[in-house]
Amino acid sequence: MADGHTITIEQGDRRVRVVHGDQVLAESDRPLVLKETGCPVRYYLPPEDVRLDLLTPSETHTHCPFKGDASYWSLPDATDLVWAYPDPKPDVAQIKDHLCFYEVEVL
Repeated sequence: MADGHTITIEQGDRRVRVVHGDQVLAESDRPLVLKETGCPVRYYLPPEDVRLDLLTPSETHTHCPFKGDASYWSLPDATDLVWAYPDPKPDVAQIKDHLCFYEVEVL
């Protein structure tokens, strides 16, 4: 990683839940916890633990110099609510295809 910039990924041991309005969008006992310099802690969830049927792929794509190119999904009333790295950089390969939400409840 660049000078002073670090990313660590560890297997989480707490249940996390994502709720939007009155719908549970995701619930997982096996999140990956990503800690990145200058960023909030993020929880990357396996796709099997996410209600993908509720999400619509977005046209949005962003680039992170440390993680790679991200793809986004939306709800009808929440644009780009969730993202994933389909082909992440080697240093963060374990987050491949895991989904990350802006708002996560740690139980």
